Amino acid sequence: MQSIENQKNLKRVRSFPSDMPPPTDMSVTQTLDDNNFNFPVEEIVQNPLPGYVAPSSISFSPDDSVVTYLFSPDSTLNRKVFAFNLETCKQELVFSPPDGGLDENNISPEEKLRRERLRERGLGVTRYEWVKSCSNKKTIMVPLPAGIYLQGLSCSKPDLKLPSTSNSPIIDPHLSPDGTMLAYVSDDELHVLNLSCGEVKQLTFGARGNSMTHGLAEYISQEEMDRKNGFWWSPDSKYIAFTQVDSSQIPLFRIMHQGKSSVGSDAQEDHAYPFAGASNVIVRLGVVSSSGGPITWMDLLCGEQFQDDTNEEYLARVNWMPGNFLAAQVLNRSHTQLKILKFDIKTGQKKVLFIEEQDKWINLHDCFTPLDKGVNRFSGGFIWASEKTGFRHLYLHDENGACMGRLTEGDWMVEQIAGVNEIAGLVYFTGTLDGPMESNLYCTSLFPDWTHPLQSPRRLTHGKGRHSVVLDHQMQRFVDVHDSLNTPPRVLLCSLHDGSLTMPLYEQPSTVLRFKKLQLLPPEIVQIPANDGTTLYGAIYKPDSKRFGPPPYKTCISVYGGPGVQLVCDSWINTVDMRAQYLRSKGILVWKLDNRGTARRGLKFESSLKYKFGQVDAEDQLTGAEWLIKQGLSKPGHIGLYGWSYGGYLSAMTLARFPHTFSFAVSGAPVTAWDGYDTFYTEKYMGLPSDNSDSYEYSSVMHHVHNIKGRLLLVHGMIDENVHFRHTARLVNAIVAARKPYELLVFPDERHMPRGLRDRIYMEERIWEFIERNL
Repeated sequence: MQSIENQKNLKRVRSFPSDMPPPTDMSVTQTLDDNNFNFPVEEIVQNPLPGYVAPSSISFSPDDSVVTYLFSPDSTLNRKVFAFNLETCKQELVFSPPDGGLDENNISPEEKLRRERLRERGLGVTRYEWVKSCSNKKTIMVPLPAGIYLQGLSCSKPDLKLPSTSNSPIIDPHLSPDGTMLAYVSDDELHVLNLSCGEVKQLTFGARGNSMTHGLAEYISQEEMDRKNGFWWSPDSKYIAFTQVDSSQIPLFRIMHQGKSSVGSDAQEDHAYPFAGASNVIVRLGVVSSSGGPITWMDLLCGEQFQDDTNEEYLARVNWMPGNFLAAQVLNRSHTQLKILKFDIKTGQKKVLFIEEQDKWINLHDCFTPLDKGVNRFSGGFIWASEKTGFRHLYLHDENGACMGRLTEGDWMVEQIAGVNEIAGLVYFTGTLDGPMESNLYCTSLFPDWTHPLQSPRRLTHGKGRHSVVLDHQMQRFVDVHDSLNTPPRVLLCSLHDGSLTMPLYEQPSTVLRFKKLQLLPPEIVQIPANDGTTLYGAIYKPDSKRFGPPPYKTCISVYGGPGVQLVCDSWINTVDMRAQYLRSKGILVWKLDNRGTARRGLKFESSLKYKFGQVDAEDQLTGAEWLIKQGLSKPGHIGLYGWSYGGYLSAMTLARFPHTFSFAVSGAPVTAWDGYDTFYTEKYMGLPSDNSDSYEYSSVMHHVHNIKGRLLLVHGMIDENVHFRHTARLVNAIVAARKPYELLVFPDERHMPRGLRDRIYMEERIWEFIERNL
């Protein structure tokens, strides 16, 4: 559901060395003229956004002498692989796609859907991996629609190791840890390529045409669990663990391509979509030798039935542990119990290593970290992150799963483990110790003295805002990708000992004329109280008083409001919110508020939404609007809302529940009734429809349609396979029955978020026209 275009996906943009030609959008020499200010609507849909032309997918070479990344020298979405030599301080182009690389027209239907799950918009090269081998040759693997390429950093030409065909695309390729093999999925089966001799071996059989796949993550795991993979190499490269997914028990949901001139099979698609309260796919976990042979099935069957809520419903995570044991995190249907199971891969027998339980729900994460260096008494144990105190913190467990003690504590949260140095006894992590508007890298002891109070973690990143980091293999340096409201993304190489700057890898000019030309001033971050006294954070984009006079102003509220997402933070992404800046340029005040239920504030704050979609969140948005009026910033009777996905739902819901405050809503791809959304997301927050029918009824927009007094614009792609167009159609039926006006903007060939430039420009034009007319 986290479908804000630049949110769940800020995979953290990176930056570049000084001898790289400056991006073209930073070469604007036009002088700002306040009397001739122009902010064309096309600026809203530009990709990448201003300042986000920086490199991405940063990685250290196996010997830590080179940093590689994806970058577009012409400031487009088309990226290539570059390398920066940390010894010579020189950068070079490493890999340029021979045929131009990936575009939206040369990929298979399977890959298009995976791109939707990943929220991937990049073109050219979208990912790569280092080949880790004993040789001194530095080589990367690059998957493209044409096939799998190997590129040596010292070679001029790439080597096409495995051609792909349109009928049998290569899906999700990954190198073995020793660099000798490549595993991938083709025709729904798991295969391995021997890189030295070129031999391909099929490892699994029986899937094709049988509603079954081997080695692929199912829809729910990709969309909702943030598990994108369906197979995992063992550390010694001898085995591969993989999922078998059986969707035969799920009725297919058909989506018609109404905009096509043809009919038949190429104008329709069927999806095994698990609706709330219905069956999930059945998932098994197997292990096979990378050289082929019999499969050992683990003693695990997820999704078979859910009458008993202690069951193992969802396969959430899979990790290898020392000694070639396999660990799986398995979640029950109600999200209140998560088991960490340890498997003997020879027999498939399991042992319950640890059980995590919560009354509200369990948030999945990637902090499970096995300890394997054998230098301490906790070898064979693991680090785990729990929200049992209300905030996610790290705990040390022994090899039997027993908790030995906490590593972090306080009213803040750990986000990710960045690295562990077992020999030095240190753990590195990112978190919110310095406030929920920021993210920083910290270091703390892996083996503290629990007879004394814990020492506060040591901060290693500098500068306010958001930091995402990549640590080198030797635990000596890290790449810091830093941005803030006032600073576009920059990339720095820093010491892991004290956080001091080693060298900048890329910094954008402090004054970018294009930003000046468009008057992209950062919003003001404020704090307001909710009706229960809880502190809420808001962001205000005020119009230029010299051009538009003093407040109050007509106001648009940009909403998301659902769990797992934070809008208001000290990040450049808020400064380059181009729709907000466009509206601001038209004299409209734009407001964002993270209501109770949103992310990065702890479980108590987030779980305010339990069984209450459309209640607490909408009430907090009302509180925000009333605060703006009391401050003299907004005009009563001239306040509207807009949002997408959950934000589309919340904008329509708030309009319907509080008709005397809000004059319009733009509702993009909204969930209008939660019985029409998927099992995992919906039941986590709302429970089963059969157990909570009243909550489902009240949370439906249709339940409140009769209250609407303002104007509603519904925007939806007709082949949206995430939030089906059916949601909008059901709402339209209710609106017609209630004899309320509405407007509808549909895109027959678009999915959850319009991708086509023509469609995006047209959408923004129509949205602005609607706002201008109704505000």
